[in-house]
Amino acid sequence: MADYKEMIKRQRAYFREGECKSIGFRIAQLTRLNAWICENEEAIMEALQKDLHKSPFEAYATEIGIVKEEIKYTLKHLRKWARPKRVPTPVTQFPSRSFIYPEPYGVVLIMSPWNYPFQLTIAPLVGAICAGNCAVVKPSAYSPHTSAIVAKMIQALFPKKYVDVITGGRKENEALLNERFDYIFFTGSVDVGRYVMEKASKHLTPVSLELGGKSPCIVDETADIKMAAKRIVWGKFLNSGQTCVAPDYILVHKSVKDKLLKQLEKNIYKMYGKDACHNADYPKMINDKHFDRVLGLMRGTHIVCGGGSRSDTRQIEPTVVDQVNWDSPVMQEEIFGPVLPVLTFYDIKEAAAMVNARPRPLALYLFTKEKRREAYILRHVSYGGGCINDTVVHLATSHMPFGGVGNSGMGGYHGKASFDTFTHQKSIMKKSLLIDIPVRYAPFKNKLNILKKLQ
Repeated sequence: MADYKEMIKRQRAYFREGECKSIGFRIAQLTRLNAWICENEEAIMEALQKDLHKSPFEAYATEIGIVKEEIKYTLKHLRKWARPKRVPTPVTQFPSRSFIYPEPYGVVLIMSPWNYPFQLTIAPLVGAICAGNCAVVKPSAYSPHTSAIVAKMIQALFPKKYVDVITGGRKENEALLNERFDYIFFTGSVDVGRYVMEKASKHLTPVSLELGGKSPCIVDETADIKMAAKRIVWGKFLNSGQTCVAPDYILVHKSVKDKLLKQLEKNIYKMYGKDACHNADYPKMINDKHFDRVLGLMRGTHIVCGGGSRSDTRQIEPTVVDQVNWDSPVMQEEIFGPVLPVLTFYDIKEAAAMVNARPRPLALYLFTKEKRREAYILRHVSYGGGCINDTVVHLATSHMPFGGVGNSGMGGYHGKASFDTFTHQKSIMKKSLLIDIPVRYAPFKNKLNILKKLQ
């Protein structure tokens, strides 16, 4: 195991030199990063295929393309983001000027998951670099081929004193979390997120936690059922359901449930065929543990379609299950696999109450044509983010922050939010030496009324 204290010490020394704080330097590093990704797209796709059986299209659309767009957007706006910002000054502080000075935290730790092992590693790294930090990157051991290409990329592009990469499993994670970083960015499960926060608290290290949860998909009786089914199937079974913002379950109005079930089945067969486990473009479970866990959640359920699996390839068919309730095993944890339970409701307020009775989800999707119901959900249900009449796509933009709330995480990133996440906003007030108003100085006799008038 590497000497992490020495690694961090080396990065702190380099950070103090100030080179990585230069805007020109940041732009140059992001430009080089983008060029390396463009030149090695096929190798990245091959690694993702080996780890998760992702097709080239899905690998580019959900991993490589998102990172490239993030870099492009950052390069376009970085100089503006990094500029000190003048703000108003209270009259009580006349004469003076006030401004906010963005500065990097220092040495940051980025811990990424296995489900989108390229995107969820490099997108936060883009934020760390554009904000002027040094970084230690820890990709997941569960996706070894992609982690290896990430390590190869970082080692080829950056000196260790600037960006270093640590591969390995739990021992390495534990050892890294025992060290003091200036910021920790973690993406993964709720349980591990709690542990990361606990370890960070010992050093008072600020954190971003990108977690998950059971993200609901509400379909009311006014929805375009055909379109809803198509977009739900796409969002749910992307990456074989191993997506933190995938629809975890459907809440459908009782009157359109049967129609929706038929359309879900129709679209599953249209997209993946009647034997998805032999579809060359259909992803697999990351390992045997997750394969067995997801199969266990299906046992005892009423399967509407799907249900098959292949242990040799770790593939599970896109599966829709009915006749479940809130006490069913499949409703007790985030599924994180290609199983979609369906529950019903009679009134939009009832649906909102069902969601609000449980931990706040990372995402929520609402299919409706009724603006009043849309407004009701937006006002009365708290969740990280989501879509109206679509699924998942809200995270594929650099114009909005992505992140959770409550149990589903804290902090956000993408675009300007990434820069802000890895930046400390330093407040500065510069006072004039020409005038020094004496009201604030003791003795205070007969000065209170003057102070009140100034405010």
